[in-house]
Amino acid sequence: MTWRTWQAAAAEALYGPGGFFLRERPADHFRTSVAATPLFGTAVRRLAGLVDEALGYPDPFDVVDVGAGRGELLSALPDVPGRWRLTGVDLATADVPYAWRSEIPEVEGLLFANEWLDDVPVDVLVDGRLIEVAADGSERPGAVAPAEDLAWARRWWPDADRVEVGRPRDLAWAAAAGRVRRGLAVAVDYGHTVADRRATLTGYRDGRQVPPVPDGSCDLTAHVALDACAAATGARLMRQREALHMLGISARRPPGQLAETDPLGYLALLQQAGQAGELLDPDRLGGFGWLVQPVGIPDPLTGPLTDSVR
Repeated sequence: MTWRTWQAAAAEALYGPGGFFLRERPADHFRTSVAATPLFGTAVRRLAGLVDEALGYPDPFDVVDVGAGRGELLSALPDVPGRWRLTGVDLATADVPYAWRSEIPEVEGLLFANEWLDDVPVDVLVDGRLIEVAADGSERPGAVAPAEDLAWARRWWPDADRVEVGRPRDLAWAAAAGRVRRGLAVAVDYGHTVADRRATLTGYRDGRQVPPVPDGSCDLTAHVALDACAAATGARLMRQREALHMLGISARRPPGQLAETDPLGYLALLQQAGQAGELLDPDRLGGFGWLVQPVGIPDPLTGPLTDSVR
């Protein structure tokens, strides 16, 4: 039986030859904001427009999706100007009508990473020792953790026996945000802060939660220590509900009298309100965190938003 640390085992299971994310479409196994409703793409499109405006409408203007899956988010952006340069970044390949890369390019524009950081593999510590795992999910204690992981645990996950060391996510987020020359970097994910930290490592397959087994048969994911990631770059942390409200997403039901004057329009608006409700629900997608890192521009998600997008 081969034993490896959780970070090494998960990296191989997810991204190694024949790994889960190279073989499977993420949308077949778990539901994201992008899959929930086209409204999410509309909100990201508006955010990109605000960044474009803040930059003075450069040509080209970059919109880069990190952890792009099979290109679902970029494909959902409505009314994309011709000078916008769309790029999906993922280790898997995708048949899309825009650029596709395995590494993050330099960005002048918007870098957006939706549910990417939770799939950056992390190590697990128990009482300061690295946990080793076999392909069947069996665990055993290994060596004493490196000093930098122990320091991370003391700061971000104190007084706990079992710790999922989020330091690789901090580094990944800092590296991604560092690729933005001018513009905005955003990472959206489910997560926790030091106030409600708990062990969350789990698996997903076919839309169901399953035991985390690093054999390539399932997604392996854990909540993101969002406060630690924010501190890594000085990013602002906000909730998805707040961000989407600012970007014009509302779950307000249409007036009842519209059902009499325009029944089809009423039904369309009612459906849209239901979709918005899912995105804004504080106990579901609305509770996700947004890491917001402006580079060389004012934060577009503060203060009143303008409508002048091109």
